[in-house]
Amino acid sequence: MHLGIIGLGKMGKNMRDRLRAQGLEVTGYDPNPEVTDVQSLAELAAALPEPRIVWIMVPSGKITDEVIHDVAGVLSPGDLVIDGGNSRYTDDAIHAEFLSASDIHFLDVGVSGGIWGRENGYGLMAGGDEADIDAAMPIFDALRPEGPRDEGFVHVGPVGAGHYAKMVHNGIEYALMQAWAEGYELLDNRKDLVTNVTGTFKAWQRGTVVRSWLLELLVKALEEDPEFTDISGYVEDSGEGRWTVHEALDRAVPVPTISAAIFARFVSRQDDSPSMKAVAALRNQFGGHAVRKS
Repeated sequence: MHLGIIGLGKMGKNMRDRLRAQGLEVTGYDPNPEVTDVQSLAELAAALPEPRIVWIMVPSGKITDEVIHDVAGVLSPGDLVIDGGNSRYTDDAIHAEFLSASDIHFLDVGVSGGIWGRENGYGLMAGGDEADIDAAMPIFDALRPEGPRDEGFVHVGPVGAGHYAKMVHNGIEYALMQAWAEGYELLDNRKDLVTNVTGTFKAWQRGTVVRSWLLELLVKALEEDPEFTDISGYVEDSGEGRWTVHEALDRAVPVPTISAAIFARFVSRQDDSPSMKAVAALRNQFGGHAVRKS
């Protein structure tokens, strides 16, 4: 299979590498001449066999809107566009309708795995028609982790469902990171009693009910910088946590833990708290998100 990828940043470039390592042919386009394979969207389209499959991996919002409109001008009826970025699920129906006017198909795919996905594989949540899912399945199989398909890939539902699932996933992620961060601050606060904070977290990695990948990443961050001395406690929020809370309010679904995690990030912008340093360190570990130096 031969596909195109638009957007070769931290995620897109790693995905291109993983797909190629799995035996798929990939042509990538990015405005950055150091990483792109072709110089324009027209060249990208010309390089792909019909029916084309183009995966878009760019920031959500205006940039995604612009790329979808631009790529529609170089594609043909029957081609398939996949939005794998962190778009808001409400944008998916708009994009699908726009592309359908040119008989171009559309899937939305939530992607989780961060900068470690190249090596470990990505968790994938797809929305769209079954026929389009089937057409793109070799791509999904190459990107997902090894093992049973249903443990790394899910066809969630129609267009919009993939990004909706990713939105909720990220809301849960916010809450989990906040819990680890608060636990870190409490342990670190008792230096008179707890003399090995890093070792405590490391000991929890096997056998305990709280063992997880986030715990492993927290241990890695602590081993690199036990007191997070090089990290500011300022933590960004990507938007999906907010969207999760907005959706919960619209649906009258209580999400107090996720909501509290969002508000805690606002606290980080007022004081340089130890727990927020832990959240910043975790975001950097799994997603390569930039941290502010203290």
